[in-house]
Amino acid sequence: MSSLPLHPSVAFGVYPQRDDAQPGWLERSAEAMVAPLREGSRTSYRRLSRIIGLVNRYGHGLGAKSDGELAEVAGGLRYRLKRRGFADPLVGEAFALIRELAGRRLGMRHFDVQLVGGWAMLNGMIAEMETGEGKTLTATLPACTAALAGIPVHVITVNDYLARRDAAWMHPIYEALGLTVGTAVADVDLDSRREAYACDVTYSTNKQVAFDHLRDRIVLRRRPSRLGLRLQALQDDEAAGARLIMRGLCFGIVDEADSVLVDEAVTPLIISRSGDAGHKHEIFHSALRLAAELEEGVDFTSDPRRRELELTERGKARVMGLGDPLGGLWRNARYREELVSQALRALQFYVRDKHYLVHDGKVKIVDEFTGRLMADRSWERGLHQLIEVKEGCEITGEPETLGRISYQRFFRRYMMLAGMTGTAREVARELQAVYRLSVATIPPNRPVRRLGMPEGLFLTEAQKWAAIVRRLEALHAAGRPVLVGTRSVAASEHLAALLESAGLPHRVLNARQDGQEAEIIAQAGRPGQITVATNMAGRGTDIRLSPEVAEQGGLHVIASERHESRRIDRQLFGRCGRQGDPGSFEAMVSLEDELMGRYGPRPLSHLAAGGLRHGPSHLGRWVGALAMTRAQRAAQRQAARMRRNLLKMGEYLGNVLAFSGPLE
Repeated sequence: MSSLPLHPSVAFGVYPQRDDAQPGWLERSAEAMVAPLREGSRTSYRRLSRIIGLVNRYGHGLGAKSDGELAEVAGGLRYRLKRRGFADPLVGEAFALIRELAGRRLGMRHFDVQLVGGWAMLNGMIAEMETGEGKTLTATLPACTAALAGIPVHVITVNDYLARRDAAWMHPIYEALGLTVGTAVADVDLDSRREAYACDVTYSTNKQVAFDHLRDRIVLRRRPSRLGLRLQALQDDEAAGARLIMRGLCFGIVDEADSVLVDEAVTPLIISRSGDAGHKHEIFHSALRLAAELEEGVDFTSDPRRRELELTERGKARVMGLGDPLGGLWRNARYREELVSQALRALQFYVRDKHYLVHDGKVKIVDEFTGRLMADRSWERGLHQLIEVKEGCEITGEPETLGRISYQRFFRRYMMLAGMTGTAREVARELQAVYRLSVATIPPNRPVRRLGMPEGLFLTEAQKWAAIVRRLEALHAAGRPVLVGTRSVAASEHLAALLESAGLPHRVLNARQDGQEAEIIAQAGRPGQITVATNMAGRGTDIRLSPEVAEQGGLHVIASERHESRRIDRQLFGRCGRQGDPGSFEAMVSLEDELMGRYGPRPLSHLAAGGLRHGPSHLGRWVGALAMTRAQRAAQRQAARMRRNLLKMGEYLGNVLAFSGPLE
């Protein structure tokens, strides 16, 4: 990167962001009434596709210009965009120039549908594009146009690997336009991230931008303003503006928008500093020991769906009897009941190699949506420390909260917000209600040749895994590459052990192999290759097929479990049949899968089990499929309730604690 430009907060005393306050009841009522009419007109593909004609008009003749002449065009366009904004003719000219440079520098020229997707995002929409339709390239259209207009752009992906990959991949386009590109990810230091955010376009992850914003809010301490920053500059030895990491929240383009804005919105983001936990080591040990002596259904009741439990009156009395002899804090009823409840959660709801890994003697959380390690995250209220004691790890200090924010409140603060994903239509109403983002459905560039096969339903997990191994033997013999999706590290390693016993060559991609991700994905499209992966391979993964594979039917994808959201299943199946390639997919599931255990309707589950107990049964399979669908819908409703409750709680705390300053 070139010389670091002056931080706008220092130069102008401004940290741009939008007020995230929710509208009042009258405004919400009016919004609900007009939303269907507005959505229908704004998201029409025919209405958006007028950009194609503009781009073709301005693109005529660009091919004959030299690289130097195109650089001069970019300079003139930058000046006009800064003065006139996103006028349709200027956007058409910008898109045409970006398309021409992409063809020259990357050998990839934007298709018409990608132009429409880019136009939708520049108009503040979610572009729903089929998996494999080139969303990474599409994002350069709004990103470059906004950056040329002088607007700092954040392209937000779901993990560090994709942020680095996409920034490096698209860098030649930005460079040709005279724009700078930075990458702000978790494993770079603060100064490097500050430099990355000072670039015209910054690639980062949802967690990183949210935490860096929280760090800035801690520096600012109050609503940012020109006067506030100047007063702090007078009071502090080091001006607050110079300590800021970001340049505000100007334009955010969110990749895999449904995952970031919806799925991951159930967890609040908390920034904290570690305290001293040495004096609590024995307390945590005692809490786990007491919790192990309690009997479910007698001393406590649990709800695995919500990961909630409650001590009964008998349980409270028993905890008091067991805790009183320990003295000290154990004689405080509220403290001991809370601590034992957390210990029960650690024992009942959190499973090693599923919810977390033990790596280098440390407990590291596995993101249930992406399958990746979250090395810098920890559970709150002593839960993380209890799990460390449970696993025999060195105990870390209990974190002291410095700031917190929800994804809903954070992303609503962007002055401009847009996104792209392959699976948004199911949550279109929620995206509109929470973020005021409409969904524009963009058709594929080529007809989709993805073939869905009937779902395989089995009575037990053992039967399911045996059937998957038999299926893989047949596909491997036919020379087809296969991707098998699993929901946990433990499940992926269990299947790997079965394949090892069967003598089938394979590769495993889970949180333990995240450093080998690029290599494993590069080989996944070879003839006969078997790849077993967690959700790491479910989003943003582009498996390129060897030439001879297409003749064999392309990549085959097997889902070994249904996810709690059908959209995640669709993302996994979308790894095959990309850009007109052939491909096929199927789900092979059992009535013992976690989804059925937590959300399955019991009458239907029992009926399906009865039908399958004596072998394959048409009735058993039909009822089982119905039960699986009901379970998935119940899980989605529960997740939606959790997101609503989190948003309401954040707004409530913001109002109640307003007298003491902003919540974060």
